[in-house]
Amino acid sequence: MSGDDLELGIHSSVNVVFPQSLLRDELDELAAEVLLLEDESDLSDLDALVTFSFEEAFLSADLEWIHCILAGVDAFPFEALERQEIRLSNSSGVHGDAIGDTVLGYLLQFARRLHSYRDNESKRKWRYPDWDETFTLPGEIVCVVGLGTLGQGVTFRADAIGMEVRGVRRTPTPVPSVHNVYTPDSLTDAIADARFVVLTVPLTSRTEGLIGSDELDAMRDDAYLINVARGGVVDQDALVRALDDERLAGAALDVFETEPLPDDSPLWEMEHVIVTPHAAGATDEYAERVAALVRENVKRMQHGESLANQVV
Repeated sequence: MSGDDLELGIHSSVNVVFPQSLLRDELDELAAEVLLLEDESDLSDLDALVTFSFEEAFLSADLEWIHCILAGVDAFPFEALERQEIRLSNSSGVHGDAIGDTVLGYLLQFARRLHSYRDNESKRKWRYPDWDETFTLPGEIVCVVGLGTLGQGVTFRADAIGMEVRGVRRTPTPVPSVHNVYTPDSLTDAIADARFVVLTVPLTSRTEGLIGSDELDAMRDDAYLINVARGGVVDQDALVRALDDERLAGAALDVFETEPLPDDSPLWEMEHVIVTPHAAGATDEYAERVAALVRENVKRMQHGESLANQVV
C-alpha cells in the first residue's frame, strides 16, 4: 500500500476531546488522504480510522486499522475486531504528565483543603479550618496501584515533593521514584497505612472490582482514594458506603461506572469528594501527541509492520 493510496478518517467523536480539524491540521504533511467524518456513512472506502469511541458500524466497514485516542480501550470488542482482521492501537503513553499533574492537584486540594475553600467562596462563607484539619504532603505515604506511564507520572511528582512512595505492579522490579514495590497479592498490605491510594491501572478481567469492601476497610479512616484509571476498577457502591460511614476521609474520582455521572448519584453531594469529568488527561497538547502516534503507525502500516501501541 502506497502512502497516497491510504485513506484515513477522523471520527466526529474525537470532538469530545479536541476539534477534528485540529488533528487534521497536525496530520497535514501525512502521506495519506485525511478525511473528517460527519456520520457512519462516511466510513466507506476508508483504510484506517482515528476515533474516541467505538461504533458497531466500524465492524462492517472495510477498515484495516483503528486508532483510539484514549489509553483505555475496554469499550472495544477485541474478539470481533480480530475476526474482522482490524488492528487496534491506543494512545497509551501520551497522558503521563497530564495525569500526574492532575493527581498532584487532588493531593494538594485534600491536604490544604482547597476544595473546601472553593466551595465556601460561592456561599461567601469565611471559615478558618480546624487546627487538625490541614496537613502537608512531605512524609505522607502515597500508594500508586499500577506503575505504567500514568502511575509513573504520579510517582515522579510525589517523590519530588518528599512523599513516601509505594507502588503495586505484577512484577516487583524496582521503579524510579518508588521506594517500595508490592505485587497485587500484597495489595492490602500496600494500602493499609497509606494516606493516599491512587489507581492508575487499565480495566481488565484482573483489575475489575479491584477495590471493593475489603480493600476499603483495609485503608485508614483518614485516607483518600483517587481513581484516574477506570470506573470499573472500584466497587462504586462499596465506596459510597465507606464514605457515608466515614471510613474514608474522601475521594477524588475522574472515572465512574456510568459516565457521565448520573444526576442522582450521591457522589455529587459529598463534601469531601472531588468529581471531575474524565478529564484528568486533558491538555492543549493532546492532538499533537495523538498525531505523533498516528504518523508513526501510518508509516508502519505502509511497510507491513506491527503497529506502535497495538492492542489487537
